[in-house]
Amino acid sequence: MSHVFPRHSKAVLPHATGGEGCYLIDSEGKRYLDGSGGAAVSCLGHGDAGVIAAIKDQLDKVAFAHTGFFTSQPAEELADLLVAHAPEGIERVYLVSGGSEATEAAIKLARQYWVEKGEPARAKLIARKQSYHGNTIGALSAGGNEWRRAQFGPLLLDVSHIDPCYEYRLRHEGESLEDYGLRAADALEDEIQRLGPENVMGFMAEPVVGATAGALTPAPGYFKRIREICDRHGILLILDEVMCGMGRTGTLFACEQDGVRPDILCIAKGLGAGYQPLGAMLCSGEIYDAIADGSGFFQHGHTYMGHPTAAACGVAVVSAILDRGLLPKVVDQGDKLAQRLTDRFGQHSHVGDIRGRGLFRGIELVEDRDTKAPFDPARGVAAKIKKAAFAEGLICYPMSGTIDGRQGDHILLAPPFIIEDAQLDELTDKLGRAIAAVI
Repeated sequence: MSHVFPRHSKAVLPHATGGEGCYLIDSEGKRYLDGSGGAAVSCLGHGDAGVIAAIKDQLDKVAFAHTGFFTSQPAEELADLLVAHAPEGIERVYLVSGGSEATEAAIKLARQYWVEKGEPARAKLIARKQSYHGNTIGALSAGGNEWRRAQFGPLLLDVSHIDPCYEYRLRHEGESLEDYGLRAADALEDEIQRLGPENVMGFMAEPVVGATAGALTPAPGYFKRIREICDRHGILLILDEVMCGMGRTGTLFACEQDGVRPDILCIAKGLGAGYQPLGAMLCSGEIYDAIADGSGFFQHGHTYMGHPTAAACGVAVVSAILDRGLLPKVVDQGDKLAQRLTDRFGQHSHVGDIRGRGLFRGIELVEDRDTKAPFDPARGVAAKIKKAAFAEGLICYPMSGTIDGRQGDHILLAPPFIIEDAQLDELTDKLGRAIAAVI
């Protein structure tokens, strides 16, 4: 009998015993194509010799030193590397152990910034419906997925949620993409006015929405208008790139493609590529200076933040992404994956939308293609596709509740950046068989 507390008490899972490139291998020797990188984590695939060597080398030096007493060379080097490639104005890096820690830190930093600035009334955070920012209380409060929030409602913070930028379902007939993007962004202005600008501390959003909406991309001009609205009212723009960042969409930071500069930026998943638990919250020099010149102390912290071994891993991962030419490869292989998905499923009677950027792609499934009506949630389509794909030897990331936390199903794909053409074919074929088996 296992004493592990699993994600699902009714599931019996195989034991992962090996990894090789784009594949994971179980104790029976079965190979699984990692078509979602777990949860968009394994960007370099499995068994990367360079990253493994960097971790082993750091362990020979110093594995851990608490940041209340020491900094470390790997932490300094990783911060320098990230800032050198970050959006303009980002000057400081707060290293943590994962995505929820990064977004929790971002929310608390936004609040403390306004306290230090002498505007303590600014306590309201605005985020979006169908977003996901993590599972700690603050991060879950910011997230807009009702299914994940439901049973914890009495514990959550009072966060406002506006509609996402969801062109497939929310753009009006005859409305241009650009006009829709501006209209969607203006919902932020409306919510700020409702709350009172003097009470709002920040707006949090994923540049490309991951788990809860399936690689949902913004309409042209959406984030530029969001930035304008935030600037107009002096509100902090917090971008959550935990899933879509670190090269996943074809640029190191996803927001580069929308031409916007955040005040606070969160990354994780691909930052450690699965080789170490690692995340980071990055902020502007202005925000850091408000703390440094005020109390001098950010009232937050974790035991394992700035972990030297994890930081050494991060340096190796980011260096690999930049030095091995993987960003152009993400674009090229992403285009090929998109074409394969379109060729295979573009006219499928139960595929409503195929979307995404780079190697971050989503397929929205529908009962009726013409009306966009979703499947009855009781059918459990996403869960069944996940199981069928796994039986085929494909790891993918189907989810239900795409539309409102209850209705809608999608499949998220986020394979390693090293995926080859033959493996893209394998992914598409296995996914096609899984969908056919369920629908």
